[in-house]
Amino acid sequence: MDHATASLWTALGGGPEDGVEYRGAGDVLPARLPVRDLARATVGACSPAAARLRAVRADVPVPPVVVDEGAVATAFTSERHLRVDGRPGTSFAPLSGFWRTADGWVRTHANYPHHRDRLLRALGVPDDRDALAGELAGRAAVDVQEAVYAAGGLAVAVRADPDPTRRPLVETRRTTADRRDLPPADLPAAGVRVLDLTRVIAGPVATRALAFLGADVLRVDSPRLPEEPDAHADTGTGKRSTLLDLDDPRDRRAFDDLLDRADVVVTGYRPGALDRYGLAPDALLARRPDLVVAQLSAWGYEGEWAARRGFDSLVQAATGIAAVEGDGGALPAQALDHGTGYLLAAAVLRGLAEPGGRHVRLSPAGTASWLLHDLRATAAPEGSHDPERWLTTTPSPYGPLRHAAPPVHYAGAPAGWERGPTRWGSDAPTWR
Repeated sequence: MDHATASLWTALGGGPEDGVEYRGAGDVLPARLPVRDLARATVGACSPAAARLRAVRADVPVPPVVVDEGAVATAFTSERHLRVDGRPGTSFAPLSGFWRTADGWVRTHANYPHHRDRLLRALGVPDDRDALAGELAGRAAVDVQEAVYAAGGLAVAVRADPDPTRRPLVETRRTTADRRDLPPADLPAAGVRVLDLTRVIAGPVATRALAFLGADVLRVDSPRLPEEPDAHADTGTGKRSTLLDLDDPRDRRAFDDLLDRADVVVTGYRPGALDRYGLAPDALLARRPDLVVAQLSAWGYEGEWAARRGFDSLVQAATGIAAVEGDGGALPAQALDHGTGYLLAAAVLRGLAEPGGRHVRLSPAGTASWLLHDLRATAAPEGSHDPERWLTTTPSPYGPLRHAAPPVHYAGAPAGWERGPTRWGSDAPTWR
């Protein structure tokens, strides 16, 4: 393994005998920061985790792991390659982006209608780019940030230099419970029941990877928080989707039935947001000590920002990544989300391969800290990248999907997902 992959593998509890071979594809994901190294290392950590669990369940030697950087680069920009029944997927909304303020810049995120409405309400402007730009130009960046946050919206002041704060990349704790034995299987996660309580990119990427490896992944959303259809089409491959209102007694009983039979619970909400439903990690592990509980949060779990909403683009802006990159102020991919997603999937696979329950915590802010302070760039190999080689077409209720192929790979791995995404919210709240 190279240094970056080895550091991740060590953080996940892997041994020195697990190796990864990379096939180069030239200078993919070019940036001032070592984004190519981040991308290949996170997929390079997920792949041997899958290979090792496959060896445990099939009672065979650990298969060799070869990761193609072309597949990785294509997957990390999957939303750009998505075609839904022939049309491109939707991109950032008009009111999402960088805006000049009286003393610098802010980055807004208004892709969801409720976040757009809160942004406009906080600033007292109509739904118009020119009106928003005019209002922001006369206000201080931090004042905008705090006013929008207080209204439940999303905006951050763009930091002018790298944030010196060091955040953990992977946090893990284990329980002493005996894990139920997983039956023999050829796919690493075959039959594993994953309760997916995540949205947007990082969490859905993690559970999409688990579905590729055979898991029965059921995503659960509130009917009050609609998902953007193209985002669901991109990250819902191989999974099912149901809607449950946890404030409704009947839906809560259905959810508890799912939880009682789950092997993995993945959450992607702010720390504390699910506590009132008894879904804090400690409560889940007290109820089911054999669970693997995987937790994602934008800003980490300590400090005054831990409870704030966030997305990859906002983390890039607030940690100084945007300032380092300059010239547009963004990485060549939503790399913090994608990388954190593959790393989270790796942590879940490691947890399934060992006895006892496990609680793992990751965050895009932790991944940003690793990228800014600890990750070393390596020379890009010779070669060229043709994304078309790593695209595939899958039937779906949305029409044919042209989308990125899975980058996680080991000898004998499946070529793709068994099925495309179901329509958001269309599945019954039951396990297969």
